[in-house]
Amino acid sequence: MTSQRAQWVSRWIPGVATALAYQRAWLWPDVRAGLILSALLVPAGMGYAQAAGLPAYTGLYATIIPLLAYAVFGPSRILVVGPDSGLAPLIAVAVLPLAAGSEHRAVALAGLLAVMVGAILIASGLLRLGFVTDLLSKPIRRGYLNGIALIVIISQLPKLLGFSIDSTHPVPDLWAIATAVTQGSVTPVAAFFGLGTILVVLGFRAFLPKQVPGLLIAVVAATLLTWALSLGESLPVVGQMPQGFPSPALAGLRWEDVWALVGPALAIALISFADTGVLSRTLSARRGETVSGSREMVGLGIANAAGGLMGGFPIAGSMSRTPVVEAAGGHVCTLQGEPL
Repeated sequence: MTSQRAQWVSRWIPGVATALAYQRAWLWPDVRAGLILSALLVPAGMGYAQAAGLPAYTGLYATIIPLLAYAVFGPSRILVVGPDSGLAPLIAVAVLPLAAGSEHRAVALAGLLAVMVGAILIASGLLRLGFVTDLLSKPIRRGYLNGIALIVIISQLPKLLGFSIDSTHPVPDLWAIATAVTQGSVTPVAAFFGLGTILVVLGFRAFLPKQVPGLLIAVVAATLLTWALSLGESLPVVGQMPQGFPSPALAGLRWEDVWALVGPALAIALISFADTGVLSRTLSARRGETVSGSREMVGLGIANAAGGLMGGFPIAGSMSRTPVVEAAGGHVCTLQGEPL
């Protein structure tokens, strides 16, 4: 490969450059990290899909397809993209009123929304608007990431304890959670599984080498126990999933839908890139690397568009799942991000 062509591939298709430089010694750590990450991605993706008012299986499509697209076109070698808790309410507010109770139409509208978000991000990246991440200082990035972590924890507490609340804002949500607990709304079986899984993961991390996949073992064990003890009626389970590969799900859309989703698409694109850009810069700085914000926009845009075309919904960089790859020992190929 000539030097000029190699530079073009490295800039526009960085996943190919990474594959060409891949070493056999990295394989097992990456396989282990992939297995552990998959154990987390599947339930998280389905949960965020339901939080957005969409069928659970769309969360799988919004997890798998964007990850594959970002692996090829995204500049960061460690970042995990997928459904996000901060985007789920925006997707629900934008899509559900237009769907008018139709599940198939809701899926199509969510896919259209993802494609529009992707187009906005790609255009912004090509216009070199990724410099906005350079304006965010390290304290701002750390505060932003810590804030997201707190929001994620609060949003998942009711599910962990086996009840639901009408989420409005983190502080009122904490009060609603405390009220529900004191009123006896906790489902003992759900709390046992949720808290028990956390204890298993923490125990593995504290007393065993990091090469032992505690997260994977905890998720598999909980799944097997649910099946062996026939707890499908005591615990909320997803149920049977559609078989086969994802397929285009944009049928029945009208031009009016496009105009109705322009505003939400702009808002989601901004939030998605803010999440992803801050996380990507933080991770790259930790590893002594640089990643172009404009290239990050293009990679994230392609991932969104690919997921939307195949039955998914808008996604962003994941602060809760990316560290799983690091903790599992996944290898990261250093990739210096030149300007777009």
